[in-house]
Amino acid sequence: MSFSSKADSLAIETEMPWEERDLPKTLYAMLAETTARFPDMKASSFQIESGPKDKAETLTWQALHDRTVQAANLFRSLGVGENDVVAYILPNCNEAVVTLLGGAIAGIANPINPLLEPEQIASILRETDAKVVVTLKPFPKTDISQKVVDAVRHAPHVHTVLEVDLNRYLSPPKSWIVPLIRPKVPDKAHNAHADYKSFNREVSKQPKTLSFPDSKGDRVAFYFHTGGTTGMPKVAQHTYSGMVYNGWIGHRLLFTEKDNIICPLPLFHVFACHVILMAAVASGAHVVFPTPAGYRGDGVFDNFWKLIERWQISFIITVPTAISALMQRPVDADVNSVQMAFSGSAPLPMELFKRFEKATGVQIVEGYGLTEATCLVSCNPVDGEKKVGSIGIPFPYTDVKIYKSTNDGPVEAEIDEIGEICVSNPGVFVGRTYTEAEKNRDLFYHDTYLRTGDLGRLDADGYLWITGRAKDLIIRGGHNIDPAEIEEALLGHDAVAFAGAIGQPDAHAGEVPCAFVELVGGASVTPEELIEYCKVHVHERAAQPKHIAILDELPKTAVGKVFKPDLRKHAITRIYNGALEKAGCPARVVSVIDDKKRGLVAQVERNGADEAQVTDTLGNFTRPWEWAETATAAA
Repeated sequence: MSFSSKADSLAIETEMPWEERDLPKTLYAMLAETTARFPDMKASSFQIESGPKDKAETLTWQALHDRTVQAANLFRSLGVGENDVVAYILPNCNEAVVTLLGGAIAGIANPINPLLEPEQIASILRETDAKVVVTLKPFPKTDISQKVVDAVRHAPHVHTVLEVDLNRYLSPPKSWIVPLIRPKVPDKAHNAHADYKSFNREVSKQPKTLSFPDSKGDRVAFYFHTGGTTGMPKVAQHTYSGMVYNGWIGHRLLFTEKDNIICPLPLFHVFACHVILMAAVASGAHVVFPTPAGYRGDGVFDNFWKLIERWQISFIITVPTAISALMQRPVDADVNSVQMAFSGSAPLPMELFKRFEKATGVQIVEGYGLTEATCLVSCNPVDGEKKVGSIGIPFPYTDVKIYKSTNDGPVEAEIDEIGEICVSNPGVFVGRTYTEAEKNRDLFYHDTYLRTGDLGRLDADGYLWITGRAKDLIIRGGHNIDPAEIEEALLGHDAVAFAGAIGQPDAHAGEVPCAFVELVGGASVTPEELIEYCKVHVHERAAQPKHIAILDELPKTAVGKVFKPDLRKHAITRIYNGALEKAGCPARVVSVIDDKKRGLVAQVERNGADEAQVTDTLGNFTRPWEWAETATAAA
């Protein structure tokens, strides 16, 4: 059955209740079933360099099964039981795939973003009580090994660190040079509580059949952190059943064993791990991971279309920032194998959607998911109408409601009325979403619907639209930034009385951090000095504000809280007008209104401007615009 409308989604649901579907109950059962069907077909490919003819390693389903089982056996031999944690801090590589799968079969797999600072990594290791860590052996141009050594020093329950040496993926002469220039990490001796061993050497000693009984049914098998920018990040718990649901959606609606999927997204994120990899495990599709850093890898954007041709890719997995970078390069290869591109993590500007389709002949499907729901919630239907700017139709067995908060409790919103997006589906772990019980308090409505913190609406056709974020998170290229980190840093400056941080529009990253401050009476400081101050006191580089404005007085609510909608309007006006001026366009934003359906909308005064030029310029941003005179006439 196709997935082209809300009716199709409901028709799949009415086939039978979710609980009655004959699906594997565990990850190992799902992997073993696919391996039995397609043992000699490609499962996972990785190339350390981005060239279309560069060396690559491909694991068949049988090979991936065997390596995964060996890894699971290794983890069990190291004392990892079903409730114990195997963390990994790795770039993309086949070992990351094997660790994720093997860790979740033996115990609980915990992917950690290797771009985090050591203290953030350590806090996650302590929160999850990790016993085993898989990470990189020291390697040129990366400090992951050093950061993990520093982190493990502050995570006393980690007793074993297994190191992956990426040198095996290189060809001579580079593979000869690495041992000569490999960075030294002298601090390992200080981690007396942890043994350091070779991951591949230890895995190879293990049998290729499970040395322990598979889990008898559903259980927590994954921990994914949702932040790390300030203090202790939240750690979300994912079950086998949530993982199976995400894999089933990918198999039922999208992928077969004949598909090749290119996934340059990181294997510490739910998009790559659950939406793509688990859908491949369910369907038998082949996933290609180009370079350890994915889209951030050297030459990936320049070689991307040639990689599509090399691997005969049928599905592209991407995000708006990557699409923007790709559209700055010619489509210089045969891409006729591509059927569809999937974009997530942040809203996609209309102009970027049109540009991609014109350049490639391929449509982009936008979707929505979140770590707290294991991932998938909705997407624009592959076979039906794609409403650009919406996040599509809820998947089968996913119930989305829009709730408004009132004095009498939550009330369900009407069609096109804005409220908080709340989700119920098999990926939602009701009552136990986070490892810390305190963080689950007030997270659900009616003990069923997960409160996402996103504001949105459902239209008459059942399409879901995001109009804002109740949580105030800044999403920079899909990376969540807590504005509190920026605000707390600025409030530490002697001259600052009040601070408010928001995401300002950005044509490449969707939004980037900016801040507004009100000074202490009689104090003096420049925006440039505050930006330099933030470079020292805002520890995560991505969270450092790109712009700081000093206002005589910040807008505040009746109880003295900084009123951020006004700050967002200020930033939209400044950024949009700057872009129009740079483009030589006389049109200007004269106001920003809060539309009940679209959220914040820039109103543009024509000033004799050509509409196509305004569209080309402002179409690169995610927030909508309209002619000011049209809005006035409509009023």
